[in-house]
Amino acid sequence: MFTTLAILAAVALYAVFVYNGLVKSRQMTEEAWSGIDVQLKRRADLVPNLIETVKGYATHEKSTLEEVVELRNRAQAVPSGDVAGRAAAEGLLGQALGRVVALAEAYPDLKANQNFLELQKSLETIEGEIQMSRRYYNGAARDLNVKVDSFPSNLVAGQFGFSKAGYFEIANDADRAVPTVKF
Repeated sequence: MFTTLAILAAVALYAVFVYNGLVKSRQMTEEAWSGIDVQLKRRADLVPNLIETVKGYATHEKSTLEEVVELRNRAQAVPSGDVAGRAAAEGLLGQALGRVVALAEAYPDLKANQNFLELQKSLETIEGEIQMSRRYYNGAARDLNVKVDSFPSNLVAGQFGFSKAGYFEIANDADRAVPTVKF
C-alpha cells in the first residue's frame, strides 16, 4: 500500500513538473511572438515615412510605392495568432521594401537625401532586430514542440491541450536561394 502511494505520488509530481515545463515553454513562445510583433510594428510605422521621402524623388515609381503601402496594410491585417500568414505577408513586404531601397541607386538625389539615409539606416536596424526576434521565436517554438511531441511529456501535453507552435519561416523559395557571385 505504501509503495503504491509512493508510486502514485511520484507520478503526480512528475506530471506537475512536466506540466509546468510545458507552461513555461508556451509562455516563452508567446513572449517571443510578442517580440516579433513589436519589431514588425516598428517596421510598419517606418514605411509611410520612407514612402513619402521617396515619392518626392521617384514620382514615376508610383506603382512600386503603392504596392509597398498595400502590402504593409495586408501584413497589419493578419490576425496576431496566424504565424504562417503573418510570415508570408511580412516576407512580401520585405521584398517590396528592398525594391524601394534599391530605387536610391537610380536617383542620386534621393541617395544623398539625409532623411532617406536615416530612414534606410533605421530600416536596416529594424530588419536585423526582426531577424533576431524570428530566431528567438523559432527557438522557443522548437523547445515547445519538442516537449509536446516527446514521450512521456506528450501524454501530459495531450491531456491539457498543449499544441505545437508554428515556425516563422521564409515563404518565398527565391529568398532561400544561394546568391550567384560572378567576377
